[in-house]
Amino acid sequence: MAQKILIIEDEEGIIHLLNLYLKDAGYLTIVARDGADGLALHAREHPDLVVLDIMLPAIDGFEVCRRIRAWSQTPILMLTARSAEDDRINGLELGADDYLLKPFSPRELVSRVRAILRRIPSSQEATPASKATKEDEKSVLRFPGLSVDLLARRVEVQGHEVALTPTEFDLLALMAQSPDRVFTREILMNKVWGYDYLGDGHTIDVHISALRKKIEAGEQQRYIKTVWRVGYRFEIKGTR
Repeated sequence: MAQKILIIEDEEGIIHLLNLYLKDAGYLTIVARDGADGLALHAREHPDLVVLDIMLPAIDGFEVCRRIRAWSQTPILMLTARSAEDDRINGLELGADDYLLKPFSPRELVSRVRAILRRIPSSQEATPASKATKEDEKSVLRFPGLSVDLLARRVEVQGHEVALTPTEFDLLALMAQSPDRVFTREILMNKVWGYDYLGDGHTIDVHISALRKKIEAGEQQRYIKTVWRVGYRFEIKGTR
């Protein structure tokens, strides 16, 4: 079954372009022309990914992103005509997985969509907990106060599940599978976003910061260490 993309955009020309290229790439598309309709469609249609413009009537894209993240981890690709770095950071901190600046190449957008969806297993591929096998159990990474279930894409801190965005989970899973290995920002971007990712290294810093806030609750819980001017590494014990 084709994956479903929700487009929340108010410019007819861009809507036409996105519909054309995404449908040609094999995706189903549904369209909302303002933030309120976008939220309603998301709740009703449960799309596999949201393409979200920041500048929207009624409810802007930042607020739409925040509300979606309150109940769902659907991947979000934000579109913005604004070049200010603060706007991009704001969107990422609210839970967006990636962003594109207008004007953009439709082929690049399709490439970004494919890269994001490749990382996210469909609901049909998910394995129910009741059918977990011994092999599945090997996919659970366990550390003091933290467990990462690679197959179920589930993270627990001190026995309590925490909700990570798809990108946050992928960053954590990648580093946790290779404790003490130093990952440069370029490697993290290539491994998580794909080799054709054209974003900047600061995007990684924003996602890492959000991830830390969710999994490093106390002074004794420090898993992700900054390696100055290089990148990051996952360590079981230590401080930043």
